[in-house]
Amino acid sequence: MSVLGSDLPKVVIATDGACKGNPGIGGWGALLRAANGTEKVLNGAEAHTTNNRMELTGAIEALKALTVPAEVILSTDSNYVRDGITKWIFGWKRNGWKTADRKPVKNAELWQALLEATARHKVEWRWVKGHSGDPDNERADALANEAIAAMRGR
Repeated sequence: MSVLGSDLPKVVIATDGACKGNPGIGGWGALLRAANGTEKVLNGAEAHTTNNRMELTGAIEALKALTVPAEVILSTDSNYVRDGITKWIFGWKRNGWKTADRKPVKNAELWQALLEATARHKVEWRWVKGHSGDPDNERADALANEAIAAMRGR
């Protein structure tokens, strides 16, 4: 489903998460590119986290960085993020943030933050194969790893 065609500003976002040890030191990176060519890069790190948490955080922080409602194409190499936000989240929410087998949803607070971050935007979620030469994904991965290196250097 393409969201293109509205009057909203158009933004392309690539996000990635990385973890050295899982759990371990983790980082996330995001590349935001507006239709007018403006680029913004974001990244951050946490001392004790998981890869999935960093994948989610990258998407959340990128969407939160948008100052006005926008039409977004967000690419991620995480099936967890893409499938979670496009398929699983509806059942989790309906079931009080429990999985189909009634267990608490892992990272529920991040899924809730992602729902909130998407609320004012039209988002098309795209999966890209990681480490396969996609330039935006490679850049987001580099940003995530730079954040880890910076935290290690502290």
